[in-house]
Amino acid sequence: MNIKEWIFTTDHKRVGILYLIGSIAAFVVAGIMAGLMRAELSAIGPTVTANPTTYNVWLYAHGAIMILGFQIPALTGFFANYCIPLMIGAKDVAFPRVNALSVWLFYVGVILALLTFVIPDPPDVLWTGYPPYSTITTGNTAFYTFTVLTLGFASIIGGVNFLTTVVYMRAPGITWNKLNIFVWCILGAFVMQLIFVPVLGSAVTLISFDKYLGTHFFDPANGGDVLTYQNLFWFYSHPAVYVIFLPYIGVVFEIVATFAKNHVFNYKAAVYGGVGGIVLISGEVWIHHLYVSGMPDWLRIGQMVSTLMISVPVGLLVISLVGTLYKGAISFETPMLYALGVVFLFLIGGLTGIPLAVTALTLNLSETYYVVGHFHYVMAVAGTFAIFGGVYYWFPKMTGKMYSEFWGKTGFWVTFVGVNAVFWVMMDIGVKIGLPRRYYDYAQFPEALQSQQIMSMGAAVIAVGAAITILNWIIGAIQGPKAGNNPWGSQSFEWTTVSPPPHGNWPSPPSAAESWNPYAYGKR
Repeated sequence: MNIKEWIFTTDHKRVGILYLIGSIAAFVVAGIMAGLMRAELSAIGPTVTANPTTYNVWLYAHGAIMILGFQIPALTGFFANYCIPLMIGAKDVAFPRVNALSVWLFYVGVILALLTFVIPDPPDVLWTGYPPYSTITTGNTAFYTFTVLTLGFASIIGGVNFLTTVVYMRAPGITWNKLNIFVWCILGAFVMQLIFVPVLGSAVTLISFDKYLGTHFFDPANGGDVLTYQNLFWFYSHPAVYVIFLPYIGVVFEIVATFAKNHVFNYKAAVYGGVGGIVLISGEVWIHHLYVSGMPDWLRIGQMVSTLMISVPVGLLVISLVGTLYKGAISFETPMLYALGVVFLFLIGGLTGIPLAVTALTLNLSETYYVVGHFHYVMAVAGTFAIFGGVYYWFPKMTGKMYSEFWGKTGFWVTFVGVNAVFWVMMDIGVKIGLPRRYYDYAQFPEALQSQQIMSMGAAVIAVGAAITILNWIIGAIQGPKAGNNPWGSQSFEWTTVSPPPHGNWPSPPSAAESWNPYAYGKR
């Protein structure tokens, strides 16, 4: 392998693989941070460290790296880069050099995040950066700001690139109503990124201004307001849930349609009602994160309604997904197991999110472990399962080889058991005893000890499952048996070229037949 060719590549497929390598590395680091936290919480009192600030650094690193370094780059970086041009019959993205810049900005952001464990004054701002703590802590808040801005800029230029690519570079015959659901989901995600990422960038910049330049944007003693930051932060960070949700549900659609050998049920409702509805409503729901932060009642009630309303377009996508399984010729290879796991995990996360949308219930559940458990079910775990399933699904296309089905399924079941052992118990103790989240120690809640120990054991099981999965990819890529060009029998356009695809994807510009459809598996 010529390292120089990879460093200076502008090929969208190699850029995508670089995103995948970086995001998996970020996943491992964020997982280690989670493991350290779970080790600390496995007993009452100091366990791994006697320094609460160290625990805060682990918490900051886990949250920020898992979201900004793993999930968003894997979904809108790897999958978008590798699959979108192939799905629309394009030879590359619209701006290949800008695309290469985006992946190296992502790597700079990941390296900055890793330097957190090296610099003498690491950020001590959790993952949200809330003032006034972030402006008075001795931790390096500017480091947090610069890391977020770097990753955000990589995302913005990626969004411009892919919106242009899909609009202008589709092959003849690939019309808007013949696009893969995944392509529509990526378009929706990037529209939201372009709208909301600059808001987050402004917020984290202003906290550094307050700390280092003497401004008072969030200082109540000088006319500022800490709630301004919280509003700006969540105005991005709740749409960010859908920036993750849309691509991962798009990945699941591709897997389910292929392994059920069925048309996508109610395609136009899923695209225009589901994806379009989420994009339209996503910016009107952030206040449910601030129900206990001094919001006026009229705003709480209004955004309670909008938060409940967004379940309608989400429900359209889930109904379409489940309908695609109806009367399908379903086969249960590893990608399909992960896709069905996503449906199960997302339903638990979605249903447990309804109480958090209701003001009267959130007042009691806010800041407890229940919120953390719900969040992990609906986004962190479901999104990660979709990423793992997607890597398995497109693995033959990327490498031209096959992974081990036995170890693929083993890794799935081990991880599935582990995540439910952790996050179901987490929601349970959040409801039953109101255990507060983010606490370094829980000596005042001794009844939580057994549950904490179960969750710590579950985290160890997750680590084993993740290790099996990653090793399976590595071994498969090195010495797996040769795969055909279309081992799954998919109708999607990316499977019409050889595996792995050459530079330019096709020897000559492709076109789609009039009868072609990415889900043309016959009538019901």
